[in-house]
Amino acid sequence: MTETAIIAPTVEGRSLGQLALLRFRRNKAAMGGLIMLIAIALFSFVGPLFSSHSYDQVFTAYISVPPSLEPLPATGTLHDVADEAAHRARLTLAAFEVKHGTFTATLTAEKPIDPRVIRYFDRVDQFKNTVVKETAADLKTMVLTGHVVQEYFFFGTDGNGRDLLVRVMLGGQISIAVGLAASLVSLGIGVVYGATSGYLGGRVDNIMMRIVEILYSLPFVFLVVVMVVFFGRSFLLIFIVIGAVQWLEMARIVRGQTLSIKRREFVGAAEALGLTDWQIIRRHVIPNTIGPVIVFVTVVVPQVILTESFLSFLGLGVQAPLASWGTLIADGAANIQNAPWLLIFPSIFFVLTLFSLNFVGDGLRDALDPKDR
Repeated sequence: MTETAIIAPTVEGRSLGQLALLRFRRNKAAMGGLIMLIAIALFSFVGPLFSSHSYDQVFTAYISVPPSLEPLPATGTLHDVADEAAHRARLTLAAFEVKHGTFTATLTAEKPIDPRVIRYFDRVDQFKNTVVKETAADLKTMVLTGHVVQEYFFFGTDGNGRDLLVRVMLGGQISIAVGLAASLVSLGIGVVYGATSGYLGGRVDNIMMRIVEILYSLPFVFLVVVMVVFFGRSFLLIFIVIGAVQWLEMARIVRGQTLSIKRREFVGAAEALGLTDWQIIRRHVIPNTIGPVIVFVTVVVPQVILTESFLSFLGLGVQAPLASWGTLIADGAANIQNAPWLLIFPSIFFVLTLFSLNFVGDGLRDALDPKDR
């Protein structure tokens, strides 16, 4: 009688990173926030590549135009535009026809017509590449032809005739870039500073923390105004000012984590092996504080975006013709009665970004918590 060997199934273990990713993917709110963030980032950074308008392009014929899915101007109003151009040239529009994107205008006058009358048509946004097709023998009748230009303004235009859709995309680029860049600056300075202070302890820790408290006591707006007075308004100034403030709280959090980590057994073993303080901080202390730091970064990014928007709202941030969500919201608030769409669209993207970042931060906090099963 033969014996059958029972082979136990192999069990593959999962790392802490895999477990954290699994818990994060099970969080529907966090995954929804992540998808929304990716969609907003693609809209802001990839969207301008598919638009024929630039953020500073001015359409003088479309000032404070409300949002529309239809092309502007409508075909029926092109006759009025041509009649206005002919009136400025002191001519009479006898006939006007639009066919396959090309217009044909017949102009009449009591005196011979100057062929340079085509400039009156090309100066408006609706007609381009105008040429003289026919001229009567007495030069009192002229037929012009050219291309009809119809524009799409899905988000409408502002008071200067600029496409709000493209400006919202630009605002997303600047707000997201400022948020990420300033957060990375605070991450780099705060983690190293806090880990060094917490691990060395003693007098060094006291001196380093007193410096943090002194910087923390400085009024933020006063610091911004002083730097604007000395260095002027610039885009780089926003990174410097926000990064110089946000790392202080990061340093405090990392210091608290370091104080609990440096008493662990693996730190004592590293000291027994003869590793230097900087090697222990770099190899053992900082990697073990990454979990809380990553969660805190997701909180810092919306704070930085709010701070940048606050500075731009006060006129201390991004300057025209550039725009951030803060400047767009400020302009929209000033024109809320006449053009409410100027406030609605940037506010929607601003709020969605902040909510998505908060959901992602909550998901990372739960996923990186080793006690959460």
